[in-house]
Amino acid sequence: MNWKKAFSFIALAIVIFFADGALKAYIHHNIPTINASTPIFPYGGISVFRDWHGIDFSIVHVINKGAAWGVFASLQEYLLYARVAIIGGLLTYLIFVKASTYRKFSLMLIATGAFGNVVDYFVYGHVVDMFYFVFWGYSYPVFNIADSAIFLGIMLLLGEALLAKMRSGKSAKKPEARRSN
Repeated sequence: MNWKKAFSFIALAIVIFFADGALKAYIHHNIPTINASTPIFPYGGISVFRDWHGIDFSIVHVINKGAAWGVFASLQEYLLYARVAIIGGLLTYLIFVKASTYRKFSLMLIATGAFGNVVDYFVYGHVVDMFYFVFWGYSYPVFNIADSAIFLGIMLLLGEALLAKMRSGKSAKKPEARRSN
């Protein structure tokens, strides 16, 4: 990868990291956390829109001590070690392995999001989540900008793998040209 692309990736990572951190700080200091006595919607947060084609969206303050959807919340310290190891592995891959720009972009998104959530552990003692959607009555788990970057990076990697599989499947199915003697 050339330096111009590397610089643009680093600049985008910095923008994502600081946007995530600034929004988390605002939420942490200005919106009370969700508790059991808070009404279902909008959880005492800021209602952005309600019933737009069956979708509700609000900004809330949720404390997440686990991984995605609060999984492994009782293992918060081990999650920190795992996250740091994953970030180290991703950065090592990004720096030393020659890969497509598309793959490096996807991995940069994942590393940036993971780093943003690790920083939360040291600043707040947990991850701050804030985006709350209800899709046609289904309450989607609350997430943040860092989680969105991780999700987008994973989806891009899966899309790349799916396209590669489709391409290899098409080339394997091509009939060989007939030889005339």
